[in-house]
Amino acid sequence: MSYELFIGLRYLKAKRKQTFISIITLISILGVMVGVTALIIVLSVMTGFEEDLRDKILGVNAHLVVMEFGKGIKDYNHVAEKAKKVEGVIGTTPFIYNQAMLSTENGVVGVAVRGLDINTVGDVIALPKKITSGSLDGLRASLQNKYTTGSPLPGIIIGKELSKNLGIAVGEEVNVISPSGTMTPAGPVPRIARFQVAGIFEFGMYEYDSSMAFISLESAKRFFRMGDTVSGVEIRVKDIYQAEKIGRNIQKELNGFYYVRTWMDMNKNLFAALKLEKVAMFIILVLIVIVAAMNIISTLIMVVMEKGKDIAILKSMGATAGDILRIFMIEGLVIGLTGTVTGVILGVITALNLEKVVGFIEKLFGFKVLRPDVYYIDKLPSKVDPYMVAAIAIVAIIISFLATIYPSWRASKLEPVEALRYE
Repeated sequence: MSYELFIGLRYLKAKRKQTFISIITLISILGVMVGVTALIIVLSVMTGFEEDLRDKILGVNAHLVVMEFGKGIKDYNHVAEKAKKVEGVIGTTPFIYNQAMLSTENGVVGVAVRGLDINTVGDVIALPKKITSGSLDGLRASLQNKYTTGSPLPGIIIGKELSKNLGIAVGEEVNVISPSGTMTPAGPVPRIARFQVAGIFEFGMYEYDSSMAFISLESAKRFFRMGDTVSGVEIRVKDIYQAEKIGRNIQKELNGFYYVRTWMDMNKNLFAALKLEKVAMFIILVLIVIVAAMNIISTLIMVVMEKGKDIAILKSMGATAGDILRIFMIEGLVIGLTGTVTGVILGVITALNLEKVVGFIEKLFGFKVLRPDVYYIDKLPSKVDPYMVAAIAIVAIIISFLATIYPSWRASKLEPVEALRYE
């Protein structure tokens, strides 16, 4: 052990002539610890929210969507087969997307209607797993069958919030109205078809659960007068972060008038806003560490004033200005490191057990932190990212190091004669 390290640690552990210095040292350590802990917990929650939101979005939307410029896709089976040949693709399904209105005696609601292939939709989106009442099989009766054979009404699957708003349940009937109707001598007349609610889904995202409905591909073709075309082909990939690369490969494979959109393209603004919020929160919480670093500066300046005689003696014995600089830098860094390490441990443990911590707080104070009817979630999602934790620790140590520079420089410039004049 070098003598600079030995003296630096000795100064840190030694009893102070002024108790106030020891208190400031403790406050400095606690300040860094609180700042690091807060950073880890808050950013872990924000990462958890981002991941939870991404999972919900990708539960109802595909990773990639293939569409044709200016029109629907006729040879969609060919497009799907071509896409399946690309490495990384694990599922494809055709879809039809259009706007419509649902009407019951309780009111009228505008919705996004998606026509889907019952046999392949489960390979791409999580709809079959999210149906809480009824089943996907209820969509098999199509409008075509209704009109030609008089079989039961075609099925429609609606969101939980939509079913509440319209006051309908599985087995009840609803009118689907298309704004682009049929032209008659009296003017345009909206197309209306009667459907039976075959199921109710819950994706856990209000925007989807309150404004989306699914019908079979055949029913959608007939109702929206699509002929044998679809809006596009949805694709699921093995690695969502390779979606852009896989999309380019699919576009090369198709070699035609097609374009591919990734889930990141379709939700760019949302995730950009989340990233910006995360950066802003990081900057705000780093200020806590900076304030704690100011205490490190105060602590070291007071230690320098208290240890002026010791510094003079060390210099008289041959210690260089660099040696003195290192002694006080080590002392400041130990304060910063102690606060950082304890903050990391406390922050990671809290973030990993956040659900239990929140539950304890709720029981202790008798209130609900997250009310499901307000926030649409019943628990705080938390995801500890090791790289994020490492980045926070490094930033805290750098700030602590920078805080040691001025007091250490001041100590190194202290002249032995001046320090011993009044001794």
